[in-house]
Amino acid sequence: MSGMAAYLEMWGTTGASMIPLDGDRFTLGSADSNDLAVPADRRLSRLHAVLERYPAGWCVRDLGSRNGTFVNGQRIWREHVLADGDEIRAGQSRFVLRSGRVPAGQVTEAGAPAPELTGRERDVLVQLCRPLLAGAIFTEPASSREIAAALVVTEAAVKQHLLRLYEKFGIGDDGEKRRVRLANEAMARNAITRADLA
Repeated sequence: MSGMAAYLEMWGTTGASMIPLDGDRFTLGSADSNDLAVPADRRLSRLHAVLERYPAGWCVRDLGSRNGTFVNGQRIWREHVLADGDEIRAGQSRFVLRSGRVPAGQVTEAGAPAPELTGRERDVLVQLCRPLLAGAIFTEPASSREIAAALVVTEAAVKQHLLRLYEKFGIGDDGEKRRVRLANEAMARNAITRADLA
């Protein structure tokens, strides 16, 4: 790795601390035997996740933890390629990867842009995604009832907006999973940012 070595910013109640990523494999969990042990985090599994370095960069993988591992607010289910500045959440702990480099000449095409949204559709999306910041881990987006209460509108109105949003984001009929997919798509396509949720 050229330039500065990679490190993790670990964010706690007293601010950020730097943890150098010296090797090619770095385990994270509550057990003392981990490379990064956080025994005070009760929501962290004993062996929670692993970061691995490949010639092209760093990846993170959840190791079957109870509460999951999240990258930039999205739960990961398989190995996930990390970029400089990506936020990793595990248990109640938050880490930011600082790799100190961007591979030259390697640009990945951007995903689909966010669709045009009305002001009210944006409000509905913000409320849908708000649990991302409310709890330690984003597991379920807000329900139609919670969105209606927050926006002081009827549940029927929220459901109409959600139907239009599913259509705009190209999300088919997945039952309850549709709200999760919509929240993930809204964040992935930057229709809603963390700043909107604050």
